[in-house]
Amino acid sequence: MTNTVDAEARKKLSEVVKLARGDLSFSAFGRLLGVSGSAVQYWEKGQVLPDTKNLTQIAAKAGFTMEELMAHLEGKPMPEPVNTNELLKKIQCMPLSDLAVIVRAGMERLAAAVASGKYG
Repeated sequence: MTNTVDAEARKKLSEVVKLARGDLSFSAFGRLLGVSGSAVQYWEKGQVLPDTKNLTQIAAKAGFTMEELMAHLEGKPMPEPVNTNELLKKIQCMPLSDLAVIVRAGMERLAAAVASGKYG
């Protein structure tokens, strides 16, 4: 992300960083991303822009894809973040055949993350 981002996009990004951080302290959230707590503070203040790697992680932790985040920064509305509790309720009630599809996709994603060294 370039430093030529307009003020409105910086404000939107700041809101997404706050959403992604949730109740975590600046330093705790920074540790999750592999950066300092000060970096997170600068991002939230709009003083510094995260690099692409951190931006991707921030988007994911806020419940969005990178594409959704970039579209939002360009002025498009942001979709509602995934409500994990609601999703779990739906999973608990769905037919086992549908659940099997979800579990398989999750296992494939986890295996890919482990193989690439991004998990574990």
